[in-house]
Amino acid sequence: MKKLNFFSGFSLSLLLMIAISAISSNYAQACEACNRLFLSQLKGEERAGSLVSKELLATIAAQENIGRNNPAHTFSGWANNTIIPSDQPVPAGYDQSGATEGNRQGMTRRQSPVIWGNAEFQDIIRRDNRLPVPATSFVPQNTPPDKHVRITLQEGDSYLGNGVMYQGFTIDGKIPGPTIIVDEGDIVEFKIVNDGDIPHGASIHAVYSQTSKYLGKIEPNDSATVVFQANTPGVYMYHCAPGGHAIPMHIIFGQYGMMVVRPKKKFEMERILGKEPDIEIFLLQHEYYASGKDAVEGQGRPMYTAFNGKLFRYVEEPIVGKPGDYVRINFLNAGPNLVSTFHLVGIIWDYAYWQGHPDNKFVGGQTVTAGPSDSWVIEFRIPPDEGSYLMLSHAVGSTDRGAIGLLICDRDAESGKTYLADGIRYTEEELEEYRQQALRTITPFGIGSPDVDVPVVYGPETKEVIVRIIGNSYYPKVVKVAPGTTIRWINEDVFTYMEGEFSGIHNVIVKSGPERFASHLLAHAESYSQVVTKEGEYIYICTPHPYMEGKIIVSNDLPAASVLYAGAAPTSRMMWFILIVAAFALMIGIISLINK
Repeated sequence: MKKLNFFSGFSLSLLLMIAISAISSNYAQACEACNRLFLSQLKGEERAGSLVSKELLATIAAQENIGRNNPAHTFSGWANNTIIPSDQPVPAGYDQSGATEGNRQGMTRRQSPVIWGNAEFQDIIRRDNRLPVPATSFVPQNTPPDKHVRITLQEGDSYLGNGVMYQGFTIDGKIPGPTIIVDEGDIVEFKIVNDGDIPHGASIHAVYSQTSKYLGKIEPNDSATVVFQANTPGVYMYHCAPGGHAIPMHIIFGQYGMMVVRPKKKFEMERILGKEPDIEIFLLQHEYYASGKDAVEGQGRPMYTAFNGKLFRYVEEPIVGKPGDYVRINFLNAGPNLVSTFHLVGIIWDYAYWQGHPDNKFVGGQTVTAGPSDSWVIEFRIPPDEGSYLMLSHAVGSTDRGAIGLLICDRDAESGKTYLADGIRYTEEELEEYRQQALRTITPFGIGSPDVDVPVVYGPETKEVIVRIIGNSYYPKVVKVAPGTTIRWINEDVFTYMEGEFSGIHNVIVKSGPERFASHLLAHAESYSQVVTKEGEYIYICTPHPYMEGKIIVSNDLPAASVLYAGAAPTSRMMWFILIVAAFALMIGIISLINK
C-alpha cells in the first residue's frame, strides 16, 4: 500500500508540538488537540473526496446537536459541567459503601417530591405514570435526590495477586469500582469526577433514560452529574463511557462496577423463610488482558480472570457460613468478552432471577448463564454438610485463569456477613512494595514485563516488519530488527465514529531513541513506514493516546533466519533447513527400527 502523502509541513510541526506536550505533562490537551487537528484534516484539501473524509464528516454532522454538544442542554439545566478540584473531599451524605443499615433492615425510604417545573413532554410523563409497568428513569435534573453517589475515574496500577501487577484504568483506585446499592424508587444523584490525565465518562445501566449526554467525555479535573429515578429493580453494570471507540477500550482497561437496585417486592426465599439472607454476596466476574489485540479479536483471550478484582481471592480468603444459612448471590459478568456459566459445586439453586428482577423467577438449576453485562440473583441454603463448596464458571478455561472461590460450611462460622463486589484498594506504599516484588506486569496498552511482551526478533534478511495498531495498543509491542529495516505501522482499529473522541485515530512518535520521527494521524487501514538505521532502542507512543507504548530494538546482533510470528511466511532458507533436519531425523528413526 502506498504511503499517504496528505500531511502538510504545518500539520506535522503542530503534531510534533502536541506530542512534546503529551510526553512532558498534559495528556488531556494533547488528546483534544489531536482530535481538532484530525477534524481539520477531514475538512481540508489533503483528504478531500476520500472515503474516510466523506464517512466521518457525515457521522459528525449527524451528531452535532446530540448530547453535550447541544448548548440548549446547558442553558436549560440538563447538564452539569461544574469544574471541581480533583482532590475535593467526598461531601457528607455521599454513600459509596454499599448497603446501608436502613436498607438491610428493609426500612421505607422517603420519596422526595419531583419538581417538574417547565419540563417538556409532560403528556408522555403522565401517560407513563398510568401504565402497569415502571416509569422510565427520567426526572428533571433539579429534582432533590434521595441518595448521592460520587465516584472518581483515573488511570493507575492494581495488584492482581499471584505476583502479578496490572497497569490499567481504575474507579476510586480499584478494579472493579465500588458496589453501589440503592432502593427501587430512589431518586439518585450520580456524580462522576475525572481524576485522571485523559477524558473519561460513564454509562449507568440502571438508568432507563439518557446518561451519555450528561456523563460523556468528562475532561481531566472536571466532573459531571446526572439525576435519575431507579424504577426498575435489578443487578446492573456501570462503566466508563467517554464516547466512541473509547467506550469499549476503557471497559477493557478496567473501569466497571456493580450497581444494585433493591426491589420493593421480596425475593421468594426471603418471603418463605421470613427473613433476610444470612449471607449476601455481590460477585463480579471479569477479565484482564495483556494486549489490546487479545482483547478485541474473536471472543477475547484474557490472560487472567477474577472474582471481585483479585486472582483466586475467595480461595485465599474463603466466604464462610453455617449449615442451614440462607445465601443470596448478586452475580454480574462484567466481561468484557467471555460468557460465564456460574456454578457452585454441591448446590442446586432454590431460585434464580434473571437480571436480578424478582419477577424473572426460575426454580432450581445448576448454573446461570451470563454473557457480558448479564446478571442474576441466586438464592439457596447451605446444606447441613460441612466442607468446601467451590464457586466457579463452568466455562472452565476462564476458571483456570483465576475465577475460582470457596464457600466454606462451618458450624462455628459467623453469619450475617455481606461481601461487596469492590476490588481491593491499595495504598501507594503497598503498591510500591508490590511493584518491587512482582513477578510480572501486564498492561493492555503499554509494555509489560519481558516475559509477557517478549521481543519478536527478525533476521537481517527481513526487509519490512509490520506492526499493527489494534485495541489501543501496538502489536507486536516490541520488535528487534537489523539496521535498514522498514517498520510499517497499520491502524487496524475500525471504530472512529460517534460523539466523543476520535479514539480510533492513532499515530507513532518516538519519545526516546537514537533517531526521532513522527507519523501523521492514521485512520482505519491507513499506514506509515519508517526505515530505522541507527542501532539502539526506540520507545514510541501514540499522541492522542499517550499511554500506548511500543519499542523497536535495532541491532546487528541478530540470528541469520527470521523468527516466525503472527502468520509470517517462512523464508526459503529456513524451509530448506527444516526439511534437511526432518529428513535426517527420519533416517535415524528408520535405522533404529531396522536394528531392532
